[in-house]
Amino acid sequence: MELNQMEYFLTVARLQHVTRAAEVLSITQPALSHSIAKLEEELGVQLFERSGRNVQLNRYGELFARRVERALQEIEKGKQEVEEQTNPESGVVSLAFLNVLGTRLVPTLIRSFRERHPDIRFELIQGTCQSNLRQLTTGACDLIINAPRCGEEGIAWAPISDFRVDVVVPDGHRLAGRDGVTLGEIEGEAFIGLKNQCGMRMALDRMIARWGFEPHVVYEAEDLPTVAGFISAGLGVSLLPRTAGVKLDGISWVTLVAEDNVFEVGMEWKEKRYLSPAARLFRDEVLEKKTALRF
Repeated sequence: MELNQMEYFLTVARLQHVTRAAEVLSITQPALSHSIAKLEEELGVQLFERSGRNVQLNRYGELFARRVERALQEIEKGKQEVEEQTNPESGVVSLAFLNVLGTRLVPTLIRSFRERHPDIRFELIQGTCQSNLRQLTTGACDLIINAPRCGEEGIAWAPISDFRVDVVVPDGHRLAGRDGVTLGEIEGEAFIGLKNQCGMRMALDRMIARWGFEPHVVYEAEDLPTVAGFISAGLGVSLLPRTAGVKLDGISWVTLVAEDNVFEVGMEWKEKRYLSPAARLFRDEVLEKKTALRF
């Protein structure tokens, strides 16, 4: 059963005349008659009552016509939706990103992009590093903005920004107000950490391991603002990036003196998967302007 058979069938049903239907469809009358006969043979039932060139749907034809009409309407809607979503100037970009990136970086990227392409829409997914990676590998999103790089085979990565971490202490702490501190100076301090599923935790674990620092973790939070809240309450210290959503009252930021204190934020996509024109446009513009981005 082919799509053009369905279209031929509905045209004949609407006009109730094979010759006129053939003229409308720009095919020969024998070819149209053959298509209808083949459809009836496949269904195992006649669909029309015939009187010369005039035809009329019987009860089986009416039943089938209702279903076919709905099916063709859905197909047409699907074609329109695909066209809308793949149009480079009016499509949809599905983007997943870490929660912490939703306070500044991602809104800045989208605002800048939509100033030039106002008709492109975004479907946004927030989650952890691993959950975002699952969204990408299953095809639920086009692009992810992650930190650190997932490193999986078949997933492309391009850095778009970077950040450093600093020591964060409660106001009034012995280190508050200092120009800089080393990790040795917070050795043994109650440390507010992040839970394993957080992408920032993965990046920090790698950095801390290189530094040889072993934090005395007393609490683990789900996200960076919660870590900052615990510090503000005087429950410990931590290492955090100076990003919006974390700079709460009651905490002090002290520059961390450490080598290689640089964390990359990057965009990732499946190398061999089709990217819509809108998604490619967004990716390419972000990568082109990456030097101006701030975490």
